[in-house]
Amino acid sequence: MAEHGAHITTASVADDQPSIFEVVAQDSLMTAVRPALQHVVKVLAESNPAQCGFFWRWFDEIFTLLDFLLQQHYLSKTSASFSENFYGLKRVVMGDSPRLQRLASAGLPKKQLWKSVMFLVLLPYLKVKLEKLVSSLREEDEYSIHPPSSHWKRFYRAFLAAYPFVNMAWEGWFLVQQLQYILGKAQHHSPLLKLAGVRLGRLTIQDIQALEHRPAEFGRMQQPARSVSEKIKSVLKKAVGGVALSLSTGLSVGVFFLQFLDWWYSSENQETIKSLTALPTPPPPVHLDYNSDSPLLPKMKTVCPLCRKTRVNDTVLATSGYVFCYRCVFNYVRSHQACPITGYPTEVQHLIKLYSPEN
Repeated sequence: MAEHGAHITTASVADDQPSIFEVVAQDSLMTAVRPALQHVVKVLAESNPAQCGFFWRWFDEIFTLLDFLLQQHYLSKTSASFSENFYGLKRVVMGDSPRLQRLASAGLPKKQLWKSVMFLVLLPYLKVKLEKLVSSLREEDEYSIHPPSSHWKRFYRAFLAAYPFVNMAWEGWFLVQQLQYILGKAQHHSPLLKLAGVRLGRLTIQDIQALEHRPAEFGRMQQPARSVSEKIKSVLKKAVGGVALSLSTGLSVGVFFLQFLDWWYSSENQETIKSLTALPTPPPPVHLDYNSDSPLLPKMKTVCPLCRKTRVNDTVLATSGYVFCYRCVFNYVRSHQACPITGYPTEVQHLIKLYSPEN
């Protein structure tokens, strides 16, 4: 069994195909970024709704725009999305032989680039909007004012009934594709990569060297613009590139912070933290011997340990937690300055009246 598991992780090294763990990790990276940023924006909007409320109302659109700039920058500069480049992967055009493969620094061809952008940015945006629509329709269905024979109500009820099955089929499609990828029956772990006409591969030494030397060569080869339109295009490209670079730098630093938060707030880690930081359980009180001045506890919980009768005016002694009649324990503590059961030193101010629903 262990040999089979090792085969899954190492069999694809020869043909430059990443393992299932690498591709799943890079998929989950951007999935974790969105809810983290959404939570930050929500906190800012709640604390300052006048200035930050706009970002919360239009979060989906703003995030999609920033994601578009980020992914387009990486696909055109490194032939990979942000998360794929973070894990040392690249997108290779299907059908290209190993000798004719482009370097990652050359970027993807326009056809594969825009298909990749559409599946990386536009499709998740539409999926989020669809889920919000389904949620709002379900709430409307519960408190709807449409008559039972309304065609609109019939339509969206049919839509709500069909959506779980459509979503299950969609997720099942991805699961089947991943199983085929694990078994070596497919070159894509996601059907969206196949639709985009690309597959994932690892960065080679030549790719890494080209990516490291490209910024310097680009600076030397760049020539001053000759016309106003070229200057405007150059400024726009620099601005978009600067925004994308700042986003990539911020995300690269924030990825470790997000992963740390994900680990810190995980249920397993919280249980570990509680076990390490919880105070030790105090030992039970040591009862005095029967021959001493303090009596033993009665078997019935409603009996006062001092007078051996049903308690009247229940009063707890904060020092030990035992309950007595107020008159009994008051007189005992005033005379002995100690708990009648445990013998712990105590005072009259440690007596606390207990109130029951009957009272």
